[in-house]
Amino acid sequence: MKDILISYMKRFTDISESELESMAADIPIEEFKKGTILLHQGEVPKKCYFILKGCVRQFAVDETGRETTANFFTEEQSVTIFNQHSVEKESKYSLSCLEDCVMVVGDLSVQQQMFDMHPGLETMILKMMEENIGEIHDDFATFIASRPEERYKTILEKRPGLMDRVPQHQLASFLGITPESLSRIKRRLDPSYQRAKD
Repeated sequence: MKDILISYMKRFTDISESELESMAADIPIEEFKKGTILLHQGEVPKKCYFILKGCVRQFAVDETGRETTANFFTEEQSVTIFNQHSVEKESKYSLSCLEDCVMVVGDLSVQQQMFDMHPGLETMILKMMEENIGEIHDDFATFIASRPEERYKTILEKRPGLMDRVPQHQLASFLGITPESLSRIKRRLDPSYQRAKD
């Protein structure tokens, strides 16, 4: 799994292969079972993650108990709740493993020690964050301006494998529609969907 991490890191730095291998050796990789809660809503985030294998769901529960899915993260995506800038550090979201996962685990409390140990790591992580945040902003702008059917088409285009990996009611929540509306959209766009259900 370390080779996946090293390959990803190469996109953001010109550090030598041996230095990248040294960095990767100091970065912990952990396995998490399906259903593991990585972070509960209301907790202060202490860790960040990078997915080598698996799928993680970000969601919130309101005062009535209704769940809303904010995002899904899959291979080669980072999972971090950025709220260190806010007065209230508690997370507004929970993070849950939808599949068995293998992930790089970063401890936010020793982040500076890692930067001191590996010159160039901080710059590389900043570049990774810039790319991630840019993608999130672009996706959010497109999402807000789109109708549900267009949102669904975007997922089919950009993340086709996601459809088979997440429960349909969670996907519907992410799209901002009911499961019934999602089924209607699927029927309109794919006639074989209804045949498969029959």
